[in-house]
Amino acid sequence: MRVLGVDPGLTRCGVGVVDGVAGRPLTMVGVGVVRTPADAELGHRLVAIEQGIEAWLDEHRPEFVAVERVFSQHNVRTVMGTAQASAVAMLCAARRGIPVALHTPSEVKAAVTGSGRADKAQVGAMVTRLLRLDAPPKPADAADALALAICHIWRAPAQNRLQQAVALHTAQAAQAARASSKGRIA
Repeated sequence: MRVLGVDPGLTRCGVGVVDGVAGRPLTMVGVGVVRTPADAELGHRLVAIEQGIEAWLDEHRPEFVAVERVFSQHNVRTVMGTAQASAVAMLCAARRGIPVALHTPSEVKAAVTGSGRADKAQVGAMVTRLLRLDAPPKPADAADALALAICHIWRAPAQNRLQQAVALHTAQAAQAARASSKGRIA
């Protein structure tokens, strides 16, 4: 499975591609940051992020895109910029028919380090170890993007089984309801 992880941000949008399956060694395919100037107009910054993500999608052809779920912070301006960059990443993937998964920061930290309260240094150290890198990717946004991809690779099989079980239960309940309503009509 090839996953593009996106750590959304207006100034630095981390991107990282990881190949692998749960239970096997993972391989980093690429890592980087899409940057935009802080003094540029918002629309131009969003277009630059779109172009950067599109280039990563063209080059690496991921099967999934994992994006950090935006969470409420005290700084509304930061949250808005993060949400806008996140939406651009989701749009780029959806335009190509690539499934998108959203993962919370604590979910990613827990998957990669074992603790949902891990700091950036711990995440970077574990990403370095899990991908057998010589040094942690810089800046932290790049390491976070790889952590998102790792989290998705490890959690996707369980999430897929859960979704299939829910879908099966829903279908069985609907079928039972139809059978029950037919019995009342007769």
